Amino acid sequence: MADTPELDERKETILHAVIDTYLATGEPVGSRTISKYTDLKLSSATIRNEMADLEDMGYVVSPHTSAGRIPTDKGYRFYVNQMMSVMKDINAREEDVQEREQEVQEMKKFLNEKVDRVDTLLQNVAKLLANNTNYATMVTTPQMSGNKLKFVQLTALGDKKVLAVIVMDGNLIRNKVFDFSEEITQEQILKLNILLNTTLNGLTLEQMNMSIISKMEQQAGPHGPLVREILNAIVETIQNADHLQIYTSGATNIFKYPELSDSSTASELISTLEEKQMLTNLVKADLEGDNETGIQVYIGEETPVETMKDCSVVTATYELQDGMKGTIGIIGPRRMDYEKVVGTLKTIRTELDGMFKKQS
Repeated sequence: MADTPELDERKETILHAVIDTYLATGEPVGSRTISKYTDLKLSSATIRNEMADLEDMGYVVSPHTSAGRIPTDKGYRFYVNQMMSVMKDINAREEDVQEREQEVQEMKKFLNEKVDRVDTLLQNVAKLLANNTNYATMVTTPQMSGNKLKFVQLTALGDKKVLAVIVMDGNLIRNKVFDFSEEITQEQILKLNILLNTTLNGLTLEQMNMSIISKMEQQAGPHGPLVREILNAIVETIQNADHLQIYTSGATNIFKYPELSDSSTASELISTLEEKQMLTNLVKADLEGDNETGIQVYIGEETPVETMKDCSVVTATYELQDGMKGTIGIIGPRRMDYEKVVGTLKTIRTELDGMFKKQS
């Protein structure tokens, strides 16, 4: 939704004051509060008239019989669009930079201490964001279309068993144990490892065709059947990697916000976060969105998940390599701290990009 050019500077200032105050307090905002908040030096009566105009334009609304106003989705959208533009065009204040740097160092310490594989890392990201923002969070595994095999490591376990560790781009790891008809020596294992990695390294699923498989079976000699089993496992692993995993955290944070803690609303939101199936609509919209910043802000009815129409959802797209993308999302009330949430998502996305490149 594009910014509407119908607001003059005074109305914009008053609208920002209403939204900033409501984000901080959660209470309807009256004209007397605005008169103290801004430096417009306007009377309460003038501010009331401007707020009435903003209500007629659809930017604010009076809840119940209250004399104060709260922002509408249209008001929030105007506010967020301006905020995103300002964040892109100007440098942050020094104190904001210092606070963000401290947050970055805390994130680095937490993630580097706890990560040993991608799925663990992403679960930790969801927990970290929930703790830092006091909202509900979600993180998805990257979509793997066109994912390449990084390497295969075979290890003899004894008792005619062989362990295959299959590693794909992005350090996604799958393990499989094979039963073999006879004991296999370390020298034979070494030769099979060399054969598998020199032939398959860097190939996508589509490139592992029958010609390559047949050639490898011939080169493996008596171990052709084992090579066939391993190749089948690699194909299955890459196919299964396309299955979207969604990690969530902080669902109970919903109860901290009165507008979301109504029994039916909270129950639907928690079910959505626990069952996760409906979250795929959000992920699909995020990955298909054409947004140069990689950040999407969905406000109220804009949210592509029916049970989240009373929420705001901010998402960021992170990328491993070769087009492998995933989604990080923060779910909270419409009156969430958008500036903090967007800044935090930008920070965590940058850290993830750095960590994945370091691991690649």
